[in-house]
Amino acid sequence: MDETSAKRPAGYEDVCRRIAAAEEAADRPAGSVTLVAVSKTHEADAILPVIEAGQRVFGENKVQESQAKWPALKERFPDIELHLIGPLQSNKAGDAVALFDVIESVDREKIARELAKEMKKQGRAPRLYVQVNTGEEPQKAGIAPQEAAAFVARCRDEYGLSIEGLMCIPPADENPGPHFALLAKIAKEAGLEKLSMGMSGDFETAIAFGATSVRVGSAIFGARDYG
Repeated sequence: MDETSAKRPAGYEDVCRRIAAAEEAADRPAGSVTLVAVSKTHEADAILPVIEAGQRVFGENKVQESQAKWPALKERFPDIELHLIGPLQSNKAGDAVALFDVIESVDREKIARELAKEMKKQGRAPRLYVQVNTGEEPQKAGIAPQEAAAFVARCRDEYGLSIEGLMCIPPADENPGPHFALLAKIAKEAGLEKLSMGMSGDFETAIAFGATSVRVGSAIFGARDYG
């Protein structure tokens, strides 16, 4: 192990190694899966060692929390790519467009409309993913699977939005494999190639089912403090 890798945080090093092994096991090219390091609830001093280890793609759940810590970090590290992976309220669409490089939680008509308006107003175009509620859980955000392809088409045709891919969060108490397979099927129907799926507990399974990005938090940063 060289001096640089010796300094990498253990959790981050382990996740990178597991992603590489999962790519190989799935007969996929090395580096074909993007790691989105989920830094929600963690302060800048906890995120900095992971940035210094070379990670440049991060995910956050809340716009307001992100505004408090990321502008300064992005100023120091301008090549950082920041993803919004949590639900977006319509009144935060402007702030989200201003701060995030990728918004993964486009989940209803109102959000699509507000994002289109803000992107035109600001002259900024974050990359967009449609969130699909593969388990059709009433408490969870996302478009129903049977409506997802049509919603993607409406985003393109009615709002002029370029949708890059799909995102899902499978039910916590179910085998994630069928949900990942469903998301891949919908993406194919919609003509999309990017799949954001898989978290700390199931990202290797997601890679086997074609994930192009995985969202991993606790395996990198440790347990979150929600206090």
